[in-house]
Amino acid sequence: MLNRQQWKGMIFLLTPSYIFTQDFEPFHAYFLSKPHVRRTFQTDDFLWQPNEPFGRIHFILSGIAQNYVEHENGHRKIVSFHATGTVFPGYHEIDYKIESSLITVALSNMEVLEFTKAEFRTMFYENTELQAQVIDWFSKYVNLLLYETAHQEYNSSFLKLCNLLYLLLVSEAGKQTCVGCITQDAIADILGTSRVNLTRGLARLRSENIIHTERRKITVINPTALMEYCSLETL
Repeated sequence: MLNRQQWKGMIFLLTPSYIFTQDFEPFHAYFLSKPHVRRTFQTDDFLWQPNEPFGRIHFILSGIAQNYVEHENGHRKIVSFHATGTVFPGYHEIDYKIESSLITVALSNMEVLEFTKAEFRTMFYENTELQAQVIDWFSKYVNLLLYETAHQEYNSSFLKLCNLLYLLLVSEAGKQTCVGCITQDAIADILGTSRVNLTRGLARLRSENIIHTERRKITVINPTALMEYCSLETL
């Protein structure tokens, strides 16, 4: 049986990530050379309308989008964020019913290259490197969803908070994304927890000098101490 320190010393191939960015950047010039429409979205614009099937695929040039599920009772669960250099939604042939419940909104002004499914299908079948990257992207997305299943089911709200802050910290360090766009309300919606529990957890981390909070921003000032609270599936 591995102890905690041995688990921490192991390297896992897929670290769960809530923020997807730069994973399709090597195809930037290739996408520009193919038929597309350049579009802009303003903050709070829908990338497609609620209940509308995924009919368009975007390569994000700038800005960040938030993808979430909205329940009929009004509660929302944020699934992921998509920033510069990524493709969203991923390319697939089948229209899934769950897609009508998914909503994607611009968190900031965005510029994208927009492709129809038919246009992306042509690129997919002519470019084997793009095929491999699409599969890799879906693997990362499935990895996130599998992580979420265990994360949401078995961990306390405080542990969920520490896990999320650690994953956002890792993402920010490696990709320089706009984590500051993720508000405390958004964090509560990612975790599926109440603002009361979130505020209590943040206060505990502040009191232990692990984080510093200010308007629209949470800064981790002691990553090592934060890691000590994270669960093994996160580390």
